Amino acid sequence: MKESLQIVALFAGFLSCVTAFISLHNRSWKESTDYGNVIITSNIFENLWMSCAEDSTGIYDCWYFQSLLALPGYVQASRALMIASIVMGTFGLIATLVGMQCSKIGGENYILKGRIAALGGVFFILQGLCTMIAVSWYAFNITQEFFDPLYPGTKFEIGEGLYIGWCSATLALCGGSCLLCSCGMTSKEDKRLYSYRVPTRGTPYSTSVTSQSPNHYGRNAYV
Repeated sequence: MKESLQIVALFAGFLSCVTAFISLHNRSWKESTDYGNVIITSNIFENLWMSCAEDSTGIYDCWYFQSLLALPGYVQASRALMIASIVMGTFGLIATLVGMQCSKIGGENYILKGRIAALGGVFFILQGLCTMIAVSWYAFNITQEFFDPLYPGTKFEIGEGLYIGWCSATLALCGGSCLLCSCGMTSKEDKRLYSYRVPTRGTPYSTSVTSQSPNHYGRNAYV
């Protein structure tokens, strides 16, 4: 059961890293909305790195954001959180591969391997939190601008990149939780290590000697 749970956690953590990488490079974190527009000449979509415009013929042109300081604060924070998420996920995968009970990497010290696996679970949970905060913060600003009647700029809707990010965060949190739960279980090898104790030499054995006083001797003792 412990090994199976660790394999599930490794698989979920790997998928979370892949989906976080896909979400980071997805060009559609937000898309311009058609709500309230009678004539639509182009469709605008943006992510953390660039903005693209697509015309009615399907031809689109993209340009990268030139200045980092000119970007809104939530975009800069989302960039940092997504990069930190991928780094945490990579550390989590390495720690999980070393700490798995069925893995030969790291020797056969199951107590040390359990601690390394728990560290991998912590990395996965940190990855999920970073991704969840990044995409949720970005989505919050989209909805805030969308429902603001005084906002003069282009209004956007939530793009597919955010949905991929939410899936990545959910997988990372589930994988980290499974890994931490597996570290609390006791496998057959652990039971064998704790139940068997090698007897040491020179162990004193206490022998009870019953001393009897002369009053307890029978009558036949006095001849």
